[in-house]
Amino acid sequence: MTFGHPVGEFDPAPLRALTAELARTAPVHDADATFPLEGITAVHRAGVLTATVGQAYGGPGLGVGQTARLLAALGAGDPSVALITAMTLFQHFGQATRPHWPPELYAEVVRQSAAQPTLLNTARSEPDHGGLPETVARRTASGWAISGHKRFVTGAEGLSYVLVWARTDEPVPRVATFVVPGGLEGIEIVREANPLGLRASGAHDVLFTDVEIPADNVLDPLEESGAQQDNLAQARLGLPLAAIYLGVGRAAQRFFHRFAHERVPPAVGRPLAKTERFRVAAGEIEVLLAGAEELLFGLADRLDQGAAPPTGTVLAARVLAVRQIVSAVQTAVELLGNAGLSREHPLERHFRDVQSARTHAPQEHTVLTGIGAAVLAASQPNAVVPAAQPAGPPPQAEPEPHGHAGLITR
Repeated sequence: MTFGHPVGEFDPAPLRALTAELARTAPVHDADATFPLEGITAVHRAGVLTATVGQAYGGPGLGVGQTARLLAALGAGDPSVALITAMTLFQHFGQATRPHWPPELYAEVVRQSAAQPTLLNTARSEPDHGGLPETVARRTASGWAISGHKRFVTGAEGLSYVLVWARTDEPVPRVATFVVPGGLEGIEIVREANPLGLRASGAHDVLFTDVEIPADNVLDPLEESGAQQDNLAQARLGLPLAAIYLGVGRAAQRFFHRFAHERVPPAVGRPLAKTERFRVAAGEIEVLLAGAEELLFGLADRLDQGAAPPTGTVLAARVLAVRQIVSAVQTAVELLGNAGLSREHPLERHFRDVQSARTHAPQEHTVLTGIGAAVLAASQPNAVVPAAQPAGPPPQAEPEPHGHAGLITR
């Protein structure tokens, strides 16, 4: 497959200016929970949306470590834009590491991505949890008709392609991911999301009613070995996902510093930054964020260099990093008191946004349960300790298909 419209190299130099540009519009979209079109346009213009397109497809092919640093920069400006961007970057990363798109379809995606913002995301979560998806793909004369209800689809109203997890209506259902172009007849976005943080991320419900797509708009089925590689990618990408909130923490830290330098209480007679209490807090915040940064960036760089740590190591690093980031922002808010929660200042928005760090699957209790079960099993008398396994499959937000369900081969 020849890709006639390479997306070109990614230049990280303008990232500081991009962060500042996103920060200017973030309060507006946070206030009214609207889609951050200006921010998405800006990240496209900077070449960010295609930064993980593989080199085989004409892209820069950023690794996990560079992607984590990129998303941290975006998160410091507008974490809603960063999260929407991350969903697209992760799809391109998956294709670069384990090609599974129909070649002609992915070629078209790359061509579109070079010309205009082209957002991708999966639609997996449903109102009712179960083994098989409730969303159904029905065979038609020309392809498939998709019907179902998906929840929490980040960036829903701006998606160019929705990757819908669905089952066929055959007597023995088969399960696959169907690529649905955005804007088709039969797609309805239910704009009712009203979250505490990341209010501009647009994680709305999406309804599909007999949405017709071509027969080839199905991602390749996963063989057993392919599933392991895909799960390794999922585990890796938890690190750059958490890096979004590292950016939020750094933004909160910058405001804390500015407040400490500028505020001179009459009773104190000098800037708060000169007081021991604020210096101790500033040190605490820096230690927490620097530690989180080392956990995320350090492990991500090792993965890019070919390291294959156990699954628990990757998941534990994310849990610890998120704890430290949330604690750093909490420390700043507590010290500033009423000013920290005033809508007059951005710190209250950073505080709300960072709470979303705990919501991404696998959530902390799931990770701790898995690690705890493993270490307790290993500590039993006469226990056989299994060899360390590479970082593959993390717990899923939704159940995997039952073993009897087949896989679509188009």
